[in-house]
Amino acid sequence: MSEASNNFLYELIDEDIANGKVKADEIHTRFPPEPNGYLHIGHCKAMIIDFGTARKYGGKCNLRMDDTNPAKEDTEFVDAIKEDIKWLGFDWEDRFYYGSDYFQKDYELAVGLIKKGLAYVCDLSPEEFRDPKYAGDINHPAVSPCRERPIEESLDLFERMKNGEFPEGKYTLRAKIDLASGNFCMRDPVIYRIKYVEHHRQGTKWCIFPMYDFAHPIQDALEGITHSLCSLEYEIHRPLYNWVIENVDIDYKPCPPRQIEFARLNLTHTVMSKRHLRSLVERGIVDGWDDPRMPTLCGLRRRGYTPDSILDFISRIGVSKSNSLVDIRLLESCIREELDEKATRRICVPRPIKVVIDNYPEDKTEYFSLPNNPKNPEAGTREVPFTTELYIDADDFAEVPPPKFFRMKPEGEVRLMGAYIVKCVGVEKNEDGSIKEIHCTADLEARNGNPLDGRKIKGTIHWVSAPNAVDTTVMLYDNMFTIENVADMPEGKTYEDYMNPNSAVEITGAKVEPALKDAKPGEKFQFVRLGYFTVDSKYTHRFNRIVELKGSFKA
Repeated sequence: MSEASNNFLYELIDEDIANGKVKADEIHTRFPPEPNGYLHIGHCKAMIIDFGTARKYGGKCNLRMDDTNPAKEDTEFVDAIKEDIKWLGFDWEDRFYYGSDYFQKDYELAVGLIKKGLAYVCDLSPEEFRDPKYAGDINHPAVSPCRERPIEESLDLFERMKNGEFPEGKYTLRAKIDLASGNFCMRDPVIYRIKYVEHHRQGTKWCIFPMYDFAHPIQDALEGITHSLCSLEYEIHRPLYNWVIENVDIDYKPCPPRQIEFARLNLTHTVMSKRHLRSLVERGIVDGWDDPRMPTLCGLRRRGYTPDSILDFISRIGVSKSNSLVDIRLLESCIREELDEKATRRICVPRPIKVVIDNYPEDKTEYFSLPNNPKNPEAGTREVPFTTELYIDADDFAEVPPPKFFRMKPEGEVRLMGAYIVKCVGVEKNEDGSIKEIHCTADLEARNGNPLDGRKIKGTIHWVSAPNAVDTTVMLYDNMFTIENVADMPEGKTYEDYMNPNSAVEITGAKVEPALKDAKPGEKFQFVRLGYFTVDSKYTHRFNRIVELKGSFKA
Protein backbone atom coordinates (compact mmCIF):
# COMPACT_ATOMS: atom_id res chain seq x y z
CA MET A 1 0.00 0.00 0.00
CA SER A 2 1.45 3.33 -1.00
CA GLU A 3 1.60 5.69 1.96
CA ALA A 4 0.44 8.49 -0.33
CA SER A 5 -2.78 6.78 -1.41
CA ASN A 6 -5.83 7.77 0.56
CA ASN A 7 -8.24 5.30 2.15
CA PHE A 8 -10.86 5.18 4.85
CA LEU A 9 -8.29 4.28 7.53
CA TYR A 10 -6.42 7.51 6.89
CA GLU A 11 -9.66 9.46 6.90
CA LEU A 12 -10.53 8.17 10.38
CA ILE A 13 -7.02 8.84 11.67
CA ASP A 14 -7.16 12.34 10.17
CA GLU A 15 -10.38 12.90 12.14
CA ASP A 16 -8.63 11.90 15.37
CA ILE A 17 -5.84 14.35 14.59
CA ALA A 18 -8.29 17.15 13.71
CA ASN A 19 -10.24 16.54 16.92
CA GLY A 20 -7.10 16.90 19.01
CA LYS A 21 -7.14 13.30 20.23
CA VAL A 22 -3.61 12.72 18.95
CA LYS A 23 -0.89 14.54 17.03
CA ALA A 24 0.24 13.27 13.63
CA ASP A 25 3.74 12.35 14.80
CA GLU A 26 2.23 10.47 17.76
CA ILE A 27 0.46 7.96 15.49
CA HIS A 28 1.56 4.57 16.75
CA THR A 29 0.53 1.25 15.20
CA ARG A 30 1.61 -2.34 15.72
CA PHE A 31 1.94 -5.51 13.67
CA PRO A 32 1.05 -8.47 15.96
CA PRO A 33 1.59 -11.82 14.17
CA GLU A 34 1.12 -15.07 16.04
CA PRO A 35 4.36 -17.12 15.85
CA ASN A 36 2.64 -20.42 15.06
CA GLY A 37 3.45 -20.47 11.35
CA TYR A 38 5.01 -18.50 8.55
CA LEU A 39 3.55 -15.23 7.28
CA HIS A 40 1.47 -15.47 4.12
CA ILE A 41 0.43 -12.79 1.69
CA GLY A 42 -2.72 -12.09 3.71
CA HIS A 43 -0.54 -11.12 6.67
CA CYS A 44 1.47 -9.06 4.21
CA LYS A 45 -1.51 -6.80 3.59
CA ALA A 46 -1.90 -6.19 7.33
CA MET A 47 1.83 -5.61 7.69
CA ILE A 48 1.91 -3.04 4.91
CA ILE A 49 -1.10 -1.25 6.38
CA ASP A 50 0.40 -1.18 9.88
CA PHE A 51 3.92 -0.12 8.92
CA GLY A 52 2.75 2.03 6.01
CA THR A 53 0.32 4.01 8.16
CA ALA A 54 3.03 4.81 10.69
CA ARG A 55 5.38 5.81 7.89
CA LYS A 56 2.79 8.10 6.31
CA TYR A 57 2.26 10.11 9.50
CA GLY A 58 5.87 10.08 10.66
CA GLY A 59 4.88 7.88 13.59
CA LYS A 60 6.00 4.47 14.82
CA CYS A 61 5.06 0.84 14.32
CA ASN A 62 5.87 -1.91 16.81
CA LEU A 63 6.47 -5.55 16.02
CA ARG A 64 4.82 -7.70 18.68
CA MET A 65 4.66 -11.48 18.69
CA ASP A 66 1.20 -12.54 19.80
CA ASP A 67 2.41 -15.54 21.79
CA THR A 68 -0.42 -15.83 24.30
CA ASN A 69 -1.48 -19.26 22.96
CA PRO A 70 1.65 -21.40 23.28
CA ALA A 71 0.40 -24.69 21.84
CA LYS A 72 1.89 -24.25 18.35
CA GLU A 73 4.29 -21.35 18.87
CA ASP A 74 8.01 -21.64 18.24
CA THR A 75 11.11 -19.48 17.87
CA GLU A 76 11.47 -20.83 14.32
CA PHE A 77 8.40 -18.87 13.35
CA VAL A 78 9.58 -15.76 15.23
CA ASP A 79 12.81 -15.71 13.24
CA ALA A 80 10.99 -16.31 9.95
CA ILE A 81 8.52 -13.49 10.61
CA LYS A 82 11.33 -11.04 11.30
CA GLU A 83 13.12 -12.11 8.12
CA ASP A 84 9.97 -11.61 6.02
CA ILE A 85 9.33 -8.13 7.42
CA LYS A 86 12.90 -7.05 6.71
CA TRP A 87 12.68 -8.54 3.22
CA LEU A 88 9.68 -6.35 2.43
CA GLY A 89 11.60 -3.28 3.55
CA PHE A 90 10.01 -2.47 6.91
CA ASP A 91 11.79 -1.78 10.18
CA TRP A 92 10.46 -1.94 13.73
CA GLU A 93 13.73 -0.35 14.94
CA ASP A 94 14.04 -1.07 18.70
CA ARG A 95 10.34 -1.75 19.23
CA PHE A 96 10.21 -5.54 19.24
CA TYR A 97 7.97 -7.13 21.87
CA TYR A 98 6.29 -10.36 22.86
CA GLY A 99 2.74 -10.60 24.16
CA SER A 100 4.17 -12.87 26.82
CA ASP A 101 6.22 -9.92 28.09
CA TYR A 102 2.98 -8.70 29.64
CA PHE A 103 1.76 -11.89 31.34
CA GLN A 104 2.42 -10.53 34.81
CA LYS A 105 0.66 -7.24 34.03
CA ASP A 106 -2.24 -9.12 32.39
CA TYR A 107 -2.63 -11.14 35.58
CA GLU A 108 -2.53 -8.05 37.80
CA LEU A 109 -5.13 -6.25 35.70
CA ALA A 110 -7.37 -9.33 35.75
CA VAL A 111 -7.13 -9.35 39.55
CA GLY A 112 -8.10 -5.68 39.44
CA LEU A 113 -11.24 -6.52 37.46
CA ILE A 114 -12.20 -9.19 40.00
CA LYS A 115 -11.79 -6.67 42.83
CA LYS A 116 -14.07 -4.25 40.95
CA GLY A 117 -16.69 -6.96 40.58
CA LEU A 118 -16.13 -7.02 36.80
CA ALA A 119 -14.72 -10.56 36.54
CA TYR A 120 -15.36 -13.90 38.23
CA VAL A 121 -14.16 -17.48 38.22
CA CYS A 122 -16.57 -19.81 36.45
CA ASP A 123 -17.06 -23.58 36.89
CA LEU A 124 -18.57 -24.30 33.46
CA SER A 125 -16.60 -26.73 31.32
CA PRO A 126 -15.87 -25.84 27.67
CA GLU A 127 -18.68 -28.16 26.60
CA GLU A 128 -21.14 -26.56 29.02
CA PHE A 129 -20.04 -23.12 27.98
CA ARG A 130 -21.10 -23.91 24.38
CA ASP A 131 -24.32 -25.68 25.42
CA PRO A 132 -27.39 -23.59 24.43
CA LYS A 133 -28.65 -24.16 27.97
CA TYR A 134 -25.91 -21.82 29.17
CA ALA A 135 -24.90 -19.94 26.02
CA GLY A 136 -28.46 -18.94 25.14
CA ASP A 137 -29.40 -17.79 21.66
CA ILE A 138 -30.46 -14.64 19.88
CA ASN A 139 -33.76 -14.62 21.78
CA HIS A 140 -32.53 -15.87 25.14
CA PRO A 141 -29.73 -14.54 27.35
CA ALA A 142 -26.83 -16.67 28.45
CA VAL A 143 -26.83 -18.27 31.88
CA SER A 144 -23.83 -18.24 34.22
CA PRO A 145 -24.36 -20.08 37.52
CA CYS A 146 -21.18 -18.57 39.01
CA ARG A 147 -21.84 -14.95 38.07
CA GLU A 148 -22.56 -13.88 41.63
CA ARG A 149 -19.63 -15.73 43.14
CA PRO A 150 -18.18 -13.57 45.96
CA ILE A 151 -15.20 -11.44 45.00
CA GLU A 152 -12.95 -12.98 47.67
CA GLU A 153 -13.78 -16.49 46.48
CA SER A 154 -12.96 -15.59 42.85
CA LEU A 155 -9.70 -13.98 43.95
CA ASP A 156 -8.73 -17.12 45.85
CA LEU A 157 -9.66 -19.46 43.00
CA PHE A 158 -7.90 -17.32 40.41
CA GLU A 159 -4.66 -17.34 42.40
CA ARG A 160 -4.92 -21.10 42.84
CA MET A 161 -5.50 -21.43 39.10
CA LYS A 162 -2.23 -19.55 38.61
CA ASN A 163 -0.51 -21.83 41.10
CA GLY A 164 -1.47 -24.94 39.15
CA GLU A 165 -3.88 -26.49 41.66
CA PHE A 166 -6.58 -27.39 39.12
CA PRO A 167 -6.70 -29.44 35.92
CA GLU A 168 -7.28 -27.90 32.49
CA GLY A 169 -10.92 -27.00 31.91
CA LYS A 170 -11.80 -26.97 35.61
CA TYR A 171 -12.17 -23.19 35.83
CA THR A 172 -12.03 -20.09 33.65
CA LEU A 173 -12.04 -16.39 34.44
CA ARG A 174 -14.88 -14.53 32.77
CA ALA A 175 -15.51 -10.82 32.33
CA LYS A 176 -18.79 -9.69 33.87
CA ILE A 177 -20.43 -7.68 31.09
CA ASP A 178 -23.91 -8.53 29.73
CA LEU A 179 -25.42 -12.01 29.44
CA ALA A 180 -28.25 -10.65 27.29
CA SER A 181 -26.08 -8.81 24.76
CA GLY A 182 -26.93 -9.32 21.12
CA ASN A 183 -23.19 -9.53 20.54
CA PHE A 184 -22.22 -12.96 21.88
CA CYS A 185 -18.65 -11.75 22.37
CA MET A 186 -20.01 -9.61 25.21
CA ARG A 187 -21.88 -12.39 27.01
CA ASP A 188 -19.40 -12.64 29.86
CA PRO A 189 -16.53 -13.86 27.68
CA VAL A 190 -13.71 -16.00 28.99
CA ILE A 191 -10.59 -13.89 29.53
CA TYR A 192 -8.33 -16.52 31.16
CA ARG A 193 -8.04 -20.30 30.89
CA ILE A 194 -5.88 -23.03 32.40
CA LYS A 195 -3.45 -24.63 29.98
CA TYR A 196 -0.58 -26.94 30.87
CA VAL A 197 1.81 -26.49 27.98
CA GLU A 198 5.39 -25.26 27.88
CA HIS A 199 5.71 -21.74 26.49
CA HIS A 200 8.50 -21.14 23.97
CA ARG A 201 9.83 -18.25 26.10
CA GLN A 202 8.23 -18.51 29.53
CA GLY A 203 8.75 -22.25 29.93
CA THR A 204 6.40 -23.61 32.63
CA LYS A 205 6.24 -20.39 34.66
CA TRP A 206 2.58 -19.89 33.72
CA CYS A 207 -0.25 -22.39 33.51
CA ILE A 208 -2.97 -19.79 32.99
CA PHE A 209 -3.00 -17.75 29.81
CA PRO A 210 -5.02 -14.66 28.83
CA MET A 211 -7.35 -14.84 25.86
CA TYR A 212 -6.43 -12.68 22.87
CA ASP A 213 -9.45 -10.39 23.32
CA PHE A 214 -8.27 -9.54 26.83
CA ALA A 215 -4.51 -9.43 26.28
CA HIS A 216 -4.43 -7.53 23.01
CA PRO A 217 -6.01 -4.22 24.11
CA ILE A 218 -3.82 -4.28 27.23
CA GLN A 219 -0.71 -4.79 25.13
CA ASP A 220 -1.75 -1.94 22.84
CA ALA A 221 -2.38 0.37 25.77
CA LEU A 222 0.90 -0.43 27.53
CA GLU A 223 2.88 0.24 24.34
CA GLY A 224 1.14 3.54 23.63
CA ILE A 225 -0.56 2.30 20.48
CA THR A 226 -2.98 4.92 19.15
CA HIS A 227 -4.61 2.87 16.40
CA SER A 228 -5.06 -0.88 16.39
CA LEU A 229 -5.60 -1.70 12.71
CA CYS A 230 -6.91 -5.22 12.21
CA SER A 231 -8.88 -7.35 9.78
CA LEU A 232 -12.65 -7.33 9.52
CA GLU A 233 -13.31 -10.51 11.51
CA TYR A 234 -12.39 -8.54 14.64
CA GLU A 235 -15.16 -5.99 14.11
CA ILE A 236 -17.54 -8.00 16.29
CA HIS A 237 -14.84 -8.08 19.00
CA ARG A 238 -14.40 -4.29 19.05
CA PRO A 239 -16.93 -3.69 21.87
CA LEU A 240 -14.95 -6.10 24.04
CA TYR A 241 -11.70 -4.36 23.08
CA ASN A 242 -13.21 -1.06 24.17
CA TRP A 243 -14.64 -2.58 27.36
CA VAL A 244 -11.21 -3.81 28.42
CA ILE A 245 -9.65 -0.43 27.66
CA GLU A 246 -12.33 1.35 29.69
CA ASN A 247 -12.20 -0.92 32.73
CA VAL A 248 -8.57 -1.87 33.38
CA ASP A 249 -6.34 0.53 35.30
CA ILE A 250 -3.84 1.85 32.74
CA ASP A 251 -2.52 5.37 32.26
CA TYR A 252 -3.12 5.93 28.53
CA LYS A 253 -0.45 7.92 26.72
CA PRO A 254 -0.96 9.71 24.42
CA CYS A 255 -4.57 8.43 24.21
CA PRO A 256 -6.60 5.23 24.54
CA PRO A 257 -6.04 2.99 21.50
CA ARG A 258 -8.73 2.88 18.83
CA GLN A 259 -9.49 -0.32 16.90
CA ILE A 260 -10.31 0.06 13.20
CA GLU A 261 -11.02 -2.89 10.91
CA PHE A 262 -10.32 -3.42 7.22
CA ALA A 263 -11.14 -6.25 4.80
CA ARG A 264 -8.67 -9.11 4.78
CA LEU A 265 -7.03 -10.38 1.61
CA ASN A 266 -8.57 -13.42 -0.09
CA LEU A 267 -6.96 -14.78 -3.27
CA THR A 268 -8.44 -17.07 -5.88
CA HIS A 269 -7.14 -20.67 -6.00
CA THR A 270 -5.38 -20.12 -2.67
CA VAL A 271 -5.97 -21.15 0.93
CA MET A 272 -5.17 -18.51 3.54
CA SER A 273 -5.91 -20.54 6.65
CA LYS A 274 -2.70 -21.01 8.62
CA ARG A 275 -4.16 -24.20 10.09
CA HIS A 276 -4.61 -25.71 6.63
CA LEU A 277 -1.22 -24.48 5.45
CA ARG A 278 0.34 -26.14 8.48
CA SER A 279 -1.51 -29.37 7.63
CA LEU A 280 -0.11 -29.31 4.07
CA VAL A 281 3.39 -28.97 5.52
CA GLU A 282 3.11 -31.52 8.32
CA ARG A 283 1.61 -34.17 6.04
CA GLY A 284 4.28 -33.70 3.40
CA ILE A 285 1.85 -32.62 0.69
CA VAL A 286 4.09 -29.63 -0.02
CA ASP A 287 7.85 -29.14 0.21
CA GLY A 288 7.77 -27.18 3.47
CA TRP A 289 6.47 -23.72 4.35
CA ASP A 290 8.61 -22.31 1.53
CA ASP A 291 7.15 -24.53 -1.18
CA PRO A 292 6.90 -22.20 -4.22
CA ARG A 293 3.18 -23.00 -4.52
CA MET A 294 2.46 -21.76 -1.00
CA PRO A 295 1.10 -18.23 -0.42
CA THR A 296 3.67 -17.76 2.36
CA LEU A 297 6.13 -14.92 1.88
CA CYS A 298 9.04 -17.37 2.06
CA GLY A 299 7.29 -19.48 -0.59
CA LEU A 300 6.72 -16.47 -2.82
CA ARG A 301 10.34 -15.44 -2.31
CA ARG A 302 11.58 -18.90 -3.29
CA ARG A 303 9.20 -18.84 -6.26
CA GLY A 304 10.89 -15.61 -7.39
CA TYR A 305 8.48 -12.88 -6.37
CA THR A 306 10.10 -9.60 -5.35
CA PRO A 307 9.23 -7.17 -2.55
CA ASP A 308 8.37 -4.49 -5.12
CA SER A 309 5.91 -6.76 -6.94
CA ILE A 310 4.14 -7.66 -3.69
CA LEU A 311 4.00 -4.04 -2.51
CA ASP A 312 2.63 -3.07 -5.93
CA PHE A 313 -0.02 -5.77 -5.69
CA ILE A 314 -1.19 -4.65 -2.25
CA SER A 315 -1.28 -1.05 -3.45
CA ARG A 316 -3.43 -1.99 -6.44
CA ILE A 317 -6.04 -3.89 -4.44
CA GLY A 318 -6.33 -1.00 -1.98
CA VAL A 319 -7.93 -0.90 1.46
CA SER A 320 -11.64 -1.44 1.82
CA LYS A 321 -14.27 -2.24 4.43
CA SER A 322 -15.86 -5.06 2.43
CA ASN A 323 -14.47 -8.55 1.95
CA SER A 324 -13.81 -9.60 -1.62
CA LEU A 325 -11.99 -12.26 -3.62
CA VAL A 326 -8.95 -10.95 -5.48
CA ASP A 327 -7.90 -12.63 -8.71
CA ILE A 328 -4.45 -14.21 -8.28
CA ARG A 329 -3.71 -13.19 -11.85
CA LEU A 330 -3.37 -9.61 -10.64
CA LEU A 331 -0.47 -10.70 -8.41
CA GLU A 332 1.06 -12.53 -11.38
CA SER A 333 0.63 -9.42 -13.51
CA CYS A 334 2.58 -7.32 -10.99
CA ILE A 335 5.66 -9.56 -11.05
CA ARG A 336 5.40 -10.04 -14.82
CA GLU A 337 5.44 -6.28 -15.45
CA GLU A 338 8.47 -5.83 -13.23
CA LEU A 339 10.44 -8.70 -14.74
CA ASP A 340 9.62 -7.73 -18.30
CA GLU A 341 11.71 -4.62 -17.72
CA LYS A 342 14.42 -6.10 -15.49
CA ALA A 343 14.91 -9.82 -16.12
CA THR A 344 17.92 -11.02 -18.09
CA ARG A 345 17.03 -13.08 -21.18
CA ARG A 346 18.43 -16.58 -21.42
CA ILE A 347 17.74 -19.77 -23.41
CA CYS A 348 16.38 -22.98 -21.91
CA VAL A 349 15.38 -26.13 -23.80
CA PRO A 350 13.18 -28.08 -21.36
CA ARG A 351 12.62 -31.22 -23.50
CA PRO A 352 15.68 -31.43 -25.70
CA ILE A 353 16.00 -33.15 -29.07
CA LYS A 354 19.40 -33.23 -30.73
CA VAL A 355 19.81 -31.46 -34.05
CA VAL A 356 22.85 -32.09 -36.27
CA ILE A 357 23.80 -29.44 -38.84
CA ASP A 358 25.23 -31.67 -41.55
CA ASN A 359 26.99 -28.93 -43.50
CA TYR A 360 28.59 -27.25 -40.48
CA PRO A 361 32.21 -28.14 -39.58
CA GLU A 362 32.37 -30.59 -36.69
CA ASP A 363 35.37 -28.90 -35.08
CA LYS A 364 34.07 -25.35 -35.37
CA THR A 365 32.56 -23.15 -32.67
CA GLU A 366 31.40 -19.64 -33.39
CA TYR A 367 29.59 -17.15 -31.24
CA PHE A 368 26.48 -15.10 -31.82
CA SER A 369 25.67 -11.99 -29.80
CA LEU A 370 22.25 -12.04 -28.19
CA PRO A 371 20.78 -9.17 -26.13
CA ASN A 372 20.53 -9.62 -22.37
CA ASN A 373 17.32 -7.60 -22.42
CA PRO A 374 15.96 -6.09 -25.66
CA LYS A 375 14.01 -3.53 -23.61
CA ASN A 376 17.14 -2.32 -21.85
CA PRO A 377 20.07 -1.67 -24.23
CA GLU A 378 22.27 -0.85 -21.24
CA ALA A 379 22.02 -4.52 -20.19
CA GLY A 380 24.35 -5.32 -23.08
CA THR A 381 24.78 -8.65 -24.86
CA ARG A 382 26.32 -12.07 -24.27
CA GLU A 383 28.06 -14.47 -26.64
CA VAL A 384 26.20 -17.74 -27.28
CA PRO A 385 28.23 -20.64 -28.78
CA PHE A 386 27.05 -22.36 -31.97
CA THR A 387 28.24 -25.83 -32.98
CA THR A 388 27.32 -28.60 -35.39
CA GLU A 389 25.26 -30.33 -32.70
CA LEU A 390 22.45 -28.39 -31.05
CA TYR A 391 19.42 -28.98 -28.88
CA ILE A 392 15.95 -27.70 -29.69
CA ASP A 393 12.76 -28.28 -27.73
CA ALA A 394 10.57 -31.25 -28.61
CA ASP A 395 7.57 -28.95 -29.01
CA ASP A 396 9.40 -27.12 -31.80
CA PHE A 397 9.48 -30.15 -34.11
CA ALA A 398 6.62 -32.03 -35.77
CA GLU A 399 7.26 -34.95 -38.10
CA VAL A 400 3.62 -34.67 -39.22
CA PRO A 401 2.92 -30.98 -38.61
CA PRO A 402 -0.55 -29.60 -38.01
CA PRO A 403 -1.84 -26.74 -40.16
CA LYS A 404 0.02 -23.43 -39.75
CA PHE A 405 2.92 -25.04 -37.94
CA PHE A 406 5.81 -22.64 -38.52
CA ARG A 407 8.48 -24.38 -36.49
CA MET A 408 10.82 -27.20 -37.57
CA LYS A 409 9.32 -29.85 -39.86
CA PRO A 410 10.59 -32.12 -42.66
CA GLU A 411 11.76 -30.10 -45.69
CA GLY A 412 10.74 -26.92 -43.90
CA GLU A 413 12.95 -23.94 -43.13
CA VAL A 414 13.09 -22.29 -39.73
CA ARG A 415 15.21 -19.59 -38.18
CA LEU A 416 17.45 -20.47 -35.24
CA MET A 417 17.12 -17.44 -33.01
CA GLY A 418 20.01 -15.05 -33.62
CA ALA A 419 21.91 -17.55 -35.78
CA TYR A 420 21.30 -19.36 -39.11
CA ILE A 421 18.32 -20.50 -41.11
CA VAL A 422 18.18 -24.30 -41.22
CA LYS A 423 16.22 -26.85 -43.19
CA CYS A 424 15.22 -30.27 -41.85
CA VAL A 425 16.50 -32.94 -44.25
CA GLY A 426 16.08 -36.10 -42.22
CA VAL A 427 15.15 -37.78 -38.94
CA GLU A 428 17.08 -40.57 -37.22
CA LYS A 429 15.12 -42.72 -34.78
CA ASN A 430 15.80 -45.11 -31.93
CA GLU A 431 14.64 -48.73 -31.94
CA ASP A 432 11.47 -47.79 -30.03
CA GLY A 433 10.51 -45.26 -32.69
CA SER A 434 11.45 -42.20 -30.69
CA ILE A 435 13.54 -39.50 -32.31
CA LYS A 436 17.28 -39.88 -31.79
CA GLU A 437 18.34 -36.80 -33.74
CA ILE A 438 17.21 -34.47 -36.50
CA HIS A 439 19.45 -33.67 -39.42
CA CYS A 440 19.47 -30.24 -40.99
CA THR A 441 21.42 -28.12 -43.40
CA ALA A 442 22.11 -24.48 -42.67
CA ASP A 443 22.08 -21.47 -44.94
CA LEU A 444 25.54 -20.37 -43.88
CA GLU A 445 25.18 -17.08 -45.72
CA ALA A 446 22.15 -16.12 -43.65
CA ARG A 447 23.87 -15.10 -40.40
CA ASN A 448 21.52 -13.82 -37.67
CA GLY A 449 18.59 -15.31 -39.57
CA ASN A 450 18.55 -12.84 -42.45
CA PRO A 451 18.48 -14.61 -45.87
CA LEU A 452 20.33 -12.77 -48.64
CA ASP A 453 17.69 -13.58 -51.26
CA GLY A 454 14.95 -11.94 -49.24
CA ARG A 455 12.85 -15.07 -48.78
CA LYS A 456 10.49 -14.96 -45.80
CA ILE A 457 11.01 -17.36 -42.89
CA LYS A 458 7.94 -17.46 -40.69
CA GLY A 459 9.22 -19.51 -37.78
CA THR A 460 11.91 -18.81 -35.19
CA ILE A 461 12.94 -21.33 -32.53
CA HIS A 462 15.46 -21.24 -29.69
CA TRP A 463 18.41 -23.58 -29.29
CA VAL A 464 21.54 -24.32 -27.30
CA SER A 465 24.87 -25.79 -28.36
CA ALA A 466 24.93 -29.46 -27.34
CA PRO A 467 28.56 -29.67 -26.15
CA ASN A 468 28.24 -26.39 -24.24
CA ALA A 469 24.78 -26.93 -22.73
CA VAL A 470 24.31 -27.15 -18.97
CA ASP A 471 22.02 -29.82 -17.53
CA THR A 472 19.34 -28.58 -15.15
CA THR A 473 15.89 -29.24 -13.76
CA VAL A 474 12.96 -26.97 -14.50
CA MET A 475 9.95 -26.66 -12.21
CA LEU A 476 6.69 -25.43 -13.73
CA TYR A 477 4.35 -24.17 -11.01
CA ASP A 478 0.64 -23.50 -11.24
CA ASN A 479 -2.23 -22.80 -8.84
CA MET A 480 -2.32 -25.21 -5.91
CA PHE A 481 -6.12 -25.57 -6.06
CA THR A 482 -8.44 -26.01 -9.02
CA ILE A 483 -11.39 -24.34 -7.29
CA GLU A 484 -11.48 -20.55 -7.58
CA ASN A 485 -12.91 -19.72 -4.16
CA VAL A 486 -11.38 -22.21 -1.77
CA ALA A 487 -13.49 -20.86 1.09
CA ASP A 488 -16.70 -21.75 -0.76
CA MET A 489 -16.40 -25.51 -1.17
CA PRO A 490 -19.46 -27.72 -1.57
CA GLU A 491 -20.61 -29.50 1.57
CA GLY A 492 -18.70 -32.69 2.27
CA LYS A 493 -15.66 -31.62 0.26
CA THR A 494 -12.20 -30.80 1.62
CA TYR A 495 -9.22 -28.87 0.34
CA GLU A 496 -7.60 -32.05 -0.87
CA ASP A 497 -10.50 -32.74 -3.22
CA TYR A 498 -9.38 -29.69 -5.20
CA MET A 499 -5.59 -30.10 -5.15
CA ASN A 500 -4.26 -29.38 -8.63
CA PRO A 501 -2.28 -32.47 -9.77
CA ASN A 502 -0.31 -30.22 -12.13
CA SER A 503 0.56 -27.55 -9.60
CA ALA A 504 4.22 -28.64 -9.65
CA VAL A 505 5.59 -30.27 -12.81
CA GLU A 506 9.23 -31.31 -12.65
CA ILE A 507 11.16 -31.51 -15.91
CA THR A 508 14.56 -33.17 -15.57
CA GLY A 509 17.22 -33.23 -18.25
CA ALA A 510 16.54 -29.70 -19.45
CA LYS A 511 19.39 -27.88 -21.21
CA VAL A 512 20.35 -24.25 -20.68
CA GLU A 513 22.94 -22.03 -22.29
CA PRO A 514 26.37 -21.86 -20.59
CA ALA A 515 25.77 -18.31 -19.31
CA LEU A 516 23.47 -19.90 -16.68
CA LYS A 517 26.12 -22.24 -15.32
CA ASP A 518 26.91 -20.02 -12.33
CA ALA A 519 23.45 -18.49 -11.81
CA LYS A 520 22.72 -17.83 -8.16
CA PRO A 521 19.52 -18.03 -6.05
CA GLY A 522 17.57 -14.81 -6.31
CA GLU A 523 18.65 -14.01 -9.85
CA LYS A 524 15.75 -13.64 -12.28
CA PHE A 525 15.67 -14.64 -15.94
CA GLN A 526 13.28 -14.68 -18.83
CA PHE A 527 13.57 -18.02 -20.56
CA VAL A 528 12.66 -17.43 -24.19
CA ARG A 529 9.02 -18.40 -24.80
CA LEU A 530 8.80 -20.27 -21.46
CA GLY A 531 8.31 -17.60 -18.83
CA TYR A 532 10.21 -15.97 -16.01
CA PHE A 533 12.43 -18.15 -13.82
CA THR A 534 14.69 -17.97 -10.80
CA VAL A 535 17.29 -20.28 -9.34
CA ASP A 536 15.84 -22.43 -6.57
CA SER A 537 17.28 -21.52 -3.17
CA LYS A 538 16.83 -25.04 -1.79
CA TYR A 539 18.08 -27.36 -4.54
CA THR A 540 21.06 -26.95 -6.87
CA HIS A 541 20.75 -26.89 -10.65
CA ARG A 542 17.03 -26.18 -10.52
CA PHE A 543 15.05 -23.28 -11.94
CA ASN A 544 11.58 -22.37 -10.69
CA ARG A 545 9.11 -20.74 -13.03
CA ILE A 546 7.85 -17.59 -11.40
CA VAL A 547 5.14 -16.82 -13.92
CA GLU A 548 4.35 -17.40 -17.60
CA LEU A 549 5.24 -14.78 -20.19
CA LYS A 550 1.67 -13.72 -20.81
CA GLY A 551 -1.37 -13.54 -18.58
CA SER A 552 -5.08 -13.13 -19.12
CA PHE A 553 -5.79 -10.65 -16.32
CA LYS A 554 -7.74 -7.55 -17.34
CA ALA A 555 -7.47 -4.62 -14.95
